[in-house]
Amino acid sequence: MEAIKVMVVGPTRRWVGGQSVQVDLLLHNWQDDPEVNVSFVSIDPDLPFALRWVENVPVLRTLVRMPFYLSALWRGARGADIVHIFSASYWAFLLAPVPAWLIARFRGKKSLVHYHSGEARDHLRGSSVAVKILRAVDRVVVPSMYLVDVFREFDLPAHMVPNIVDSAQFFYRARRPVRPRLICPRGFHPYYGVDTVVRAFAAIKKEYPEACLYLLGKGPVEGEIRGLVKQLGLDVVFPGPVPHEQIFHYYNETDIFVNGSLLDNMPVSILEAFASGTPVVTTAPDGMRYLVKHGHSGLLCEPGDWQALAENVIRLLRDPDLALRLAQNALAELGQYRWEAVRNQWLEVYRSLHGGQESQGSGFPVSGQVALTSKQ
Repeated sequence: MEAIKVMVVGPTRRWVGGQSVQVDLLLHNWQDDPEVNVSFVSIDPDLPFALRWVENVPVLRTLVRMPFYLSALWRGARGADIVHIFSASYWAFLLAPVPAWLIARFRGKKSLVHYHSGEARDHLRGSSVAVKILRAVDRVVVPSMYLVDVFREFDLPAHMVPNIVDSAQFFYRARRPVRPRLICPRGFHPYYGVDTVVRAFAAIKKEYPEACLYLLGKGPVEGEIRGLVKQLGLDVVFPGPVPHEQIFHYYNETDIFVNGSLLDNMPVSILEAFASGTPVVTTAPDGMRYLVKHGHSGLLCEPGDWQALAENVIRLLRDPDLALRLAQNALAELGQYRWEAVRNQWLEVYRSLHGGQESQGSGFPVSGQVALTSKQ
């Protein structure tokens, strides 16, 4: 049987974040697969040398890149059966996924929007245009049951295919003993609540003066976080944006993953913590409870509650058996996020589209595979 030709549209690794990691893993894993022939169009194409100076001018670089992006979409879609479009929310939704969908439609190709944003509820509530477009695409795919439930609120059927964890990069290590070495690799965006992590760390330092914290990434509130660290008199390590192929070093050097997000969906970093044996301590915005089960695969507290976050970290430091049990349970759940399991689900999605089904609700399940339980 002839391979299904899939054109993936999404960010490259120059964008540090979960979507770019998932794009890269998807492209890598489909290589040399006899059932899928994959190609790629970047939403941020390289500019000719003479125009590279605009890279440092945010709005202008978007305008200059757009003709190159549209041209690549037009050429690439010609030979595709399916256009697989990674999507964020708000303006990013209009600038990257919408043009890809329009060109796929004009070319007569099937399209799927692979929507990742934990801001989906607010985005869809405020944008009737986005809702109409998502109703018009041939399939909406999301990485979590949380987003399936959010989309259902807007009468939008969505199929769940989970994120992929890079099995080749992350290796499980049992933490014996558990040291007060903490990692937060989320970056510096307001909704990641890194200030909550820093305040929790200040409380942990009172109990464990030798404790250390690594804050990885970059983002718009980094200056504020550095100011808070200085105000609290803390010594925190800021490695900056770490390439994904090197981030396992930081997991290997630390013993507890800590996260303070106010809004979340299915963060790849938590899957990486599961794979590394780093027990997870996190706040629990709506989406997090679908991924981490309190007392089973991690410890949860309410968003913004830095005192409870600190208490949960201290609890693991005082009870290494609990820390080990949480890490082992998390590792046991990781099988559903490995390529061997996720591949078959993507193949089912592609086949359903390539087979000519006309709508999202045309007999195709919208709540994920039977093997994927509510624990996700």
